[in-house]
Amino acid sequence: MKIRDIVAPIEAVAPLGWQASYDNAGLIVGRPDDEVDAVLLAVDVTEEVVAEAVAKGCGLIITHHPIIFHPLKRLNSASVVERCVEQAIRHGIALYACHTNLDSAPEGMSFRMAAWLGVQNPTLLEPADREATYGFGVVGELAEKRSTEDYLRFVKERLGCGAIRHSRIASSEVHRVAICTGAGASMIPLAQRAEADLYITADLKYNDFMAPERGLTVADVGHFESEYCAIEILFDILSKKICTFAVLRSEASSNPINYLV
Repeated sequence: MKIRDIVAPIEAVAPLGWQASYDNAGLIVGRPDDEVDAVLLAVDVTEEVVAEAVAKGCGLIITHHPIIFHPLKRLNSASVVERCVEQAIRHGIALYACHTNLDSAPEGMSFRMAAWLGVQNPTLLEPADREATYGFGVVGELAEKRSTEDYLRFVKERLGCGAIRHSRIASSEVHRVAICTGAGASMIPLAQRAEADLYITADLKYNDFMAPERGLTVADVGHFESEYCAIEILFDILSKKICTFAVLRSEASSNPINYLV
C-alpha cells in the first residue's frame, strides 16, 4: 500500500496545517508513493524501534515525535538521530511524524487523555481559531468531586507514571480538571482562567510549581506518560479506515526517563 494512502486518514483527522510553526510533522524519510506492507506505531523513533520495524517487516514507522527537528549537517553516526535516519534509509523504512497537529486535533491527545482520566464534557483550553475547531489542551469536569490526593493517585496508576510531581495541594477536592499533553507550562494561566482545580501536564520547571494561584494545583505526570496515548489514537484511526492492513503497536517504544523511587 502506498504511504500517501496510509497517512491520508491521519491527516484527515490531524491536518499538517495544524502543526505549530516550529514543528516538523509529516513524511520525514521516504516518498509518498513508496509501497509498504506494514506500519509500526511508536512515540519516538529510536534505534530499538527501527530494529523492531526491520524484524517485523514494517516499511513505515509512524511516531508522535519527529526524529528530525533541526537540519542535519552530516550523516556519520555521530548521534542517535543520525544513526536512526541512516538505519531507516539503509533498510528502506519510511519515517512519518504526527506531532502538534495531533496535539491540537479535536480527536487528539488532550481529548484522549481526558477520556482516560474521567474528565467529561471537555472543551478547548487554547483554541487556535475563533471557531474553536482545533487547539491545545482541554478543560472539563469529573462526574463527582474527588479528593485531590486520591485522584492524583488514580492518574498515576492510569497513566503508568513512575512518579507525579505536583505543587502544593491548593484544594482538598477536585472537580474541574484542565489537561495539556506534553510540555504545557505556558498554559498554566489558561487553566487558572478556566477555573480548574487541577492542571495536568508535563515538563514543568521549578518556578512553574510556584506560579499557581486561586486554588489551582498543577501536576507534572511526565512527557512520555502524557503522550503514550498517541499510539492508541493512531491505531484507532488506521485500524478503522484500513482494516485489512497490518498496523502494529511498537513493543520497543519506551520512556527515556527512569525513576528511582
